[in-house]
Amino acid sequence: MSKVYSSQQALEMILNDANPCDSDGEEISLHLSSDSEISSDEEDSPPSEKRGRLETHEWLTETAKDGTVWREEQVGRPLHHSPIEGHVTDGEPTALARRKVTSRLQSFFCFITLEMLRTIQEWTVQHALQTQHENWFMAIPELMAFIAILLLRGIVRLPSLHDAWSANLGPPLINRIMARNRFKDIIQHLRFDDKDTRGERVATDRFAAISDVWGSFVANCITSYNPGRHITIDEQLFPTKTRCCFLQYIATKPDKFGIKFWVACDLKSKYVCKIIPYLGKDPSRPPGERLSENVVMKLMEPFMDKGRTVTTDNFFTSLSLARRLHSRKTTLLGTVNKIRRELPDSAKKNLAREEFSTQVFSTSGATLTVYVPKRKKTVCLLSSVHSVVETEATRKKKPNTVTDYNSMKCGVHVMDQMVRKYTVRSGTRRWPVAVFYNMIDIAALNAHVLYQACTGVKERRVDFLLELANEFAQSHMAAKEVNEQNLQQQPPTPDVGKRALCQVKCCCRKNRATKRCMYCDKFACGKCIKEVWQCQNCSQNLY
Repeated sequence: MSKVYSSQQALEMILNDANPCDSDGEEISLHLSSDSEISSDEEDSPPSEKRGRLETHEWLTETAKDGTVWREEQVGRPLHHSPIEGHVTDGEPTALARRKVTSRLQSFFCFITLEMLRTIQEWTVQHALQTQHENWFMAIPELMAFIAILLLRGIVRLPSLHDAWSANLGPPLINRIMARNRFKDIIQHLRFDDKDTRGERVATDRFAAISDVWGSFVANCITSYNPGRHITIDEQLFPTKTRCCFLQYIATKPDKFGIKFWVACDLKSKYVCKIIPYLGKDPSRPPGERLSENVVMKLMEPFMDKGRTVTTDNFFTSLSLARRLHSRKTTLLGTVNKIRRELPDSAKKNLAREEFSTQVFSTSGATLTVYVPKRKKTVCLLSSVHSVVETEATRKKKPNTVTDYNSMKCGVHVMDQMVRKYTVRSGTRRWPVAVFYNMIDIAALNAHVLYQACTGVKERRVDFLLELANEFAQSHMAAKEVNEQNLQQQPPTPDVGKRALCQVKCCCRKNRATKRCMYCDKFACGKCIKEVWQCQNCSQNLY
């Protein structure tokens, strides 16, 4: 018959080198005694409740490759870090913009000002005079009319440039604004800087051909609008195949080649708050700092310390970036690349996780959510916004970090779609002109947002662009009509030895004349002139 020992007795036998079998060779059965047995209430309790009681006392921790300590948390339980108070108001124009904006044209001038147009006019005229045209000139109203045609061509997309002046295909307004050859002439000579000093500036600034105008445009975007709480940061690829040293190829984009821009965009209004071109390796970037962190900190610098939230994709998101933003009272939400060294190993591996399951880790100032949207696929999201990670009561059981990211990630993508809808982009071989096209697209989009916010008028974007083009062309068309009337009324003085046709034609048909009337300045022949007798004194006083 087997003997029954308690666990304490069996442990003492082992420690005393006792033979676990007696002299008869009977087997020893180890059973828990009454003092070591689990109580009946714990035995009847479900496993989840036991696990919950254990987790209140013991926390599972994991150390990443870079030394970051992560602690596994329970879904739905408040985390230990305190959230930052969020920005309350939505995006709105600044006080300076509200005073300026009274029309669509004024809203556009908040971004591309008359001073910028004068700079473009100066260098365009200089280039035309230096090349082949001795008497070439372009006034500011004519440059505005040129921009009006660009906007109209963006509204009505036609196969080629010549079709815009076609009587059957093109908009009738384009023919009235400017001749086709004059438009092509302006495009040919369009310049944005002094070509004579460009060689010196290119050594330190690859964007020197348009950097002055571009810098003014970005500064105007910052000072004209206060973004809301949520800002989205992403890249924009402006399609072009011009020859430049910073042309990018991105296979995942619809247009593979182009100039890349880093964009910070207001989530609700799609207003472009700040934009930076990617020019390759930046010598001003501190050594050891990631490019993604450097870009986000530059874009967010004017909007820090206000409790705003930045949404990024896995190229930008990192734990060090979240902590740097947190120190400036700004929070971060974004997907994380699994190759990051700061992530725990259990989050990187595709273990046999249950579909639609969620795992939560926390560290100082940040939360990591690992969600399984489908089998053998995990999504990692880093957040410094959420103090609680909860799952929704649906079949997919999405955590609130995932749903919030899905609703806030689309700012730059939607902005890019809106810009492409009515883009002024056209074929060109010079990259500064391509950048100028992108600048007009973004300025028109921002002007639409600003005009609606300042005036309270809700207007479709296509109607806004059409009226904006009309306002741009109005001054040039008015001056053009006056010049045409003057040319009809006052023909040019004939050359030496030639006579002009009589303009009075009250007593003749097609007589020639060499003298003008002293009152109306029209050419009058001998039959149409009426001689007046005057004395010498009166004739001298008259002249």
